[in-house]
Amino acid sequence: MKIKEGFVLRRVLDEAIVIASGKASHDFHGMVKLNDSAADIWEWISEGVSESDIAARLAEKYELSEEKAKADTASMISQMTEAGLLEA
Repeated sequence: MKIKEGFVLRRVLDEAIVIASGKASHDFHGMVKLNDSAADIWEWISEGVSESDIAARLAEKYELSEEKAKADTASMISQMTEAGLLEA
């Protein structure tokens, strides 16, 4: 999985937002606000980290159980995919 070309994460003050640029902005209007853990997931996907490793990092950083981190990671990836932000 990877971030679709043309979508970028920007931090504005204390907020993390995803915006479309270039050709992607023709089909996607607006922005997506991410909380801290979702922004971490986005950045790790951008780095090419696997879903299982993302869950492990999330569990460690936010002191979550392995099961909760896996469920949260899968849910966020699903939401990003449905929104058209990720490619397989």
